[in-house]
Amino acid sequence: MTVHFIGAGPGAADLLTLRGRDIIARCPVCLYAGSLVPEEILSHCPPGARIVNTAPLDLDAIIAECRAAHEAGRDVARLHSGDLSVWSAMGEQLRRLRAEGIPYTVTPGVPSFAAAAAALGAELTLPGLAQSVVLTRTPGRASAMPEGESLTNFAATGATLAIHLSIHNLSRVVADLVPAYGADCPVAVVYRASWPDEKIVRATLSTIEAAMGEGVERTALILVGPALAAEGFDESCLYSTGYDRRFRPQGARE
Repeated sequence: MTVHFIGAGPGAADLLTLRGRDIIARCPVCLYAGSLVPEEILSHCPPGARIVNTAPLDLDAIIAECRAAHEAGRDVARLHSGDLSVWSAMGEQLRRLRAEGIPYTVTPGVPSFAAAAAALGAELTLPGLAQSVVLTRTPGRASAMPEGESLTNFAATGATLAIHLSIHNLSRVVADLVPAYGADCPVAVVYRASWPDEKIVRATLSTIEAAMGEGVERTALILVGPALAAEGFDESCLYSTGYDRRFRPQGARE
């Protein structure tokens, strides 16, 4: 018996890896975060599977479901939205499973920042503008921010910032970022990337608050940085005719 943690992607039911789909299809138990995982993904569950929405459950109850499945010898598909490597609360579950000797696997998923960039048709790392992407958030009820991980510190790098779980703190985000990026720095807010009701708002740090309007809540990602303007950047050496590289050496004949 194994508990299979699966990144279910940002929202669209077909943004699920083949591996994740196949694991779901063979697991007689499925635990899913119902507040963010679309029900269409549950169609991959086998007939008669025990399907449990974990949104109203606490950690003890979730581990109790895993323990019961372990004792019955039934594999579990544990679905989380996006990718499991960030803000998934997987770490605390794995710690409990290790303590109880329950085996597990981890299957990655499409992260929300990648889905947001795709919705924008944007590359977040453009030559001469930004070569780093910082995944971060602002303090919230569930988690404080460690000392040093502030927006002002990250802004000093000039990197593209992907600010999660922070749309309710938009005023603070703007205030923290304007000194480093400037009021005219481009901003994009992508609400529910890849879902049918996806919404995109493009603005600058000085205009984003007025542009947002009402109705956009926690499932929105804030992207900030000069790379979002998609103008004024250098072409990379990757496809340059004068760049000698392993698979396209300049001295080779065709």
